Amino acid sequence: MARYLPILMMQEVARLHGSDAELQAFEAEIAAQLSDFGADFEQPRMVVYPEMHLCSASGTPEQRKSQLEAAAEPIDGPRDRHLSRIARNLGIWLLPGSVCERGSDGYLYNTAPVYSPDGERVAAYRKCFPWRPFEPYRPGSRLEVFDVPGIGRVGLAICYDIWFPETVRQLAWLGADVIINQVATTTCDRAQEQILVQANAIFNQVYMVSVNAATPSGEGQSLVVDPEGRIRARMPGATAGTLTDVLNLEEVERVRTFGTAGLNRMWSQFRDDDPVLELPMYEGRLDPGKWAHRA
Repeated sequence: MARYLPILMMQEVARLHGSDAELQAFEAEIAAQLSDFGADFEQPRMVVYPEMHLCSASGTPEQRKSQLEAAAEPIDGPRDRHLSRIARNLGIWLLPGSVCERGSDGYLYNTAPVYSPDGERVAAYRKCFPWRPFEPYRPGSRLEVFDVPGIGRVGLAICYDIWFPETVRQLAWLGADVIINQVATTTCDRAQEQILVQANAIFNQVYMVSVNAATPSGEGQSLVVDPEGRIRARMPGATAGTLTDVLNLEEVERVRTFGTAGLNRMWSQFRDDDPVLELPMYEGRLDPGKWAHRA
């Protein structure tokens, strides 16, 4: 039985501060896009924006930090309430791009909130691997997944996170069928990043959705990759635009059952009596019995 997840990926230029006026324009923009694409799906669409879409900053590191300090809010502040209303008003799963969060500890975090069609904030993932020294954020300490009832589980990764293979592997272990990677890559390594999107999909047999900002906020080239590593859809350049797809999350189970290219079944690789593989760099281990039970 198919489990369909319709997605709108918004390759757009970042907004400056996420003010009330900008958030009103943001809601109108989403409503217009939903109207333009028209299809009346029973399953609410998931609308995904790039990293830091509502908290743009520019200039020197000192200038950027000052701008981010001014834009920072607690996760449950006024911006959160406005975004909740947008999701509820439009009846969508809203991933508005990561925002600058002021933690209760006083630090800045690069945080990706998620809102359900009922307006509930169901997740708020803090980027675990800030791109240093460029980003002034404190790293998060927990990886996040959330459920789309009756459809599947979604994992969150922000930009540089996917350069660390442990990120997507752990999200897959937590049951994610699809990983949403919100990006604001302005640099020439977007070419390598796209390969990493495919590689993470292959390693973990999950969908990968990588939404980058449009120029000048980013180098664009957003893409969707299936659980066998094939590119389903891609924006060819860096200009603003919308990429659409409908993911059948049952494909994850098919690929894991029969293997990538009908061959490789990493999630069924181990047997309970295989030896434990020690992983001293993690002060941990890969226990085949637990791996097999997870599958």
